[in-house]
Amino acid sequence: MQNTSLLLASLPSSWIPYAELIRLTKPAGALYLYTPCLSSTVLAACLRAPSPAPLPQVLKTNALFLLGSFIFRSAACTWNDILDQDIDRRVARTRLRSLPRGAISTRTALLYTAAQAALGTALLRSGFPRACVAYSLPSVALIALYPLAKRVTYYPQVVLGLTWSWGAVIGFPAMGVALEADARALAVASCLYGSGFAWTILYDTVYAHQDLQDDKKAGVKSIAIVFERDARAMLSVLAVAKIALLVMAGAVMEAGGFYYLGCGLAAVAVGVMVGTVDLKSPDSCWWWFRKGSWLVGGSVAVGVCGEYVSRRLSAM
Repeated sequence: MQNTSLLLASLPSSWIPYAELIRLTKPAGALYLYTPCLSSTVLAACLRAPSPAPLPQVLKTNALFLLGSFIFRSAACTWNDILDQDIDRRVARTRLRSLPRGAISTRTALLYTAAQAALGTALLRSGFPRACVAYSLPSVALIALYPLAKRVTYYPQVVLGLTWSWGAVIGFPAMGVALEADARALAVASCLYGSGFAWTILYDTVYAHQDLQDDKKAGVKSIAIVFERDARAMLSVLAVAKIALLVMAGAVMEAGGFYYLGCGLAAVAVGVMVGTVDLKSPDSCWWWFRKGSWLVGGSVAVGVCGEYVSRRLSAM
C-alpha cells in the first residue's frame, strides 16, 4: 500500500483523479483480463500446423494483448465508476473514489472513457488480424452492460465471467487459427473459456465480500449475498470446475507434462485461496484477490508456456 501511495504522490496533483479512475496502482484486474489471452495465444501457437508458431510472433502478440488488457480494463473501470458513482458514495471502501468525492466531473470522465476506448480500438485494428475485431465485439458490449447487471440480478459475477474470459477465444484468431474451421482448436478454446468463466466468478465473489454489508444497505445485488451462508462451498465448486476444464483443454490437445504441471500448481494455488481466505475480513479478501492474479495466473502461465517450449524443441 505504501508503494502505491508513493506512486500516486509522485504524479502531478491534477493527474491523480485520472490515475485513480483507471486503478493505476491496482493492476490485478488487468492481469485477470490478460491471463486468458496469454493462455489462448500460446496454446493456439502450439496447435498451428505443421509446427508451432515462431517465438517472435508469440511474444509480439502477447505484448499487444498485455497492452490492450491494461487499456480496456482502464476504460471499463472508468465506465463502471461513472455508472456507479451514486452507489459508491454509500459504500465505505469506494466513497473517496474520484467521481464520488467530486475530484472529476461526469462529463470529463465520459470523455476520458471515450479516449481510452478509441486508443484500445486503434490498437485492435492496427495490431491484430481483422478476424479479431469481429470476435471482440461481444466482449465490448458485455463490458458496457456489466455495471448495470448489479442493479437487475444477483448474479453480476456471471456477466463479468462472460466478459473477462473472452481473451480465451480471441487468442486463436490472433495467432491465425480459424476456430470455425478447426474443431480441436474450438474445443480447446471452449474449455479455456469455461475455465476462465468459473475462475472469474470465483475471484470476483471473493472481491465482492469486501463490501457485503454495505452492498446490502445500498441495494446492490451480488452473488456474494445469495451464497453468503454457503460461500466456501460455492467457491470450491467453481475451483474444481476451473481446474477440470483446464485439464480437459490439455486432454483435447494431447498436452504433455509441463502443461499438467501448470494445472497442478494452479489447483494448489486456488485450493489454498479458497481454503484460507477469510470472507468476513475485507483485508483478507483484498489480499487474496490481488495475489490470486499472480499465483493462479502464474501457475497457468507456467503450464502453457512449458507446453509451447516443449513442442518447439520437438519440432526442431
